[in-house]
Amino acid sequence: MSAATQAPAVVEVTAQDLQGPGVVFCPNPKMPLWNHHPKVFVDLSHAGEGQCPYCGTVYRLKAGEKIPHGH
Repeated sequence: MSAATQAPAVVEVTAQDLQGPGVVFCPNPKMPLWNHHPKVFVDLSHAGEGQCPYCGTVYRLKAGEKIPHGH
């Protein structure tokens, strides 16, 4: 499989990994430095998953995890 047809990486996150009401940021701290791009927030609050517009990484809430609701 070539890099152009490679499936995007999938990162499963827990409710504790969320940076706000249903969002995570990309690049995440576990990504190698050479792979960094401008920081963006990926919203998981609607479908339980979202995709980074820069690198294509898919962030998905782990099964059984719930997004805490704000006040």
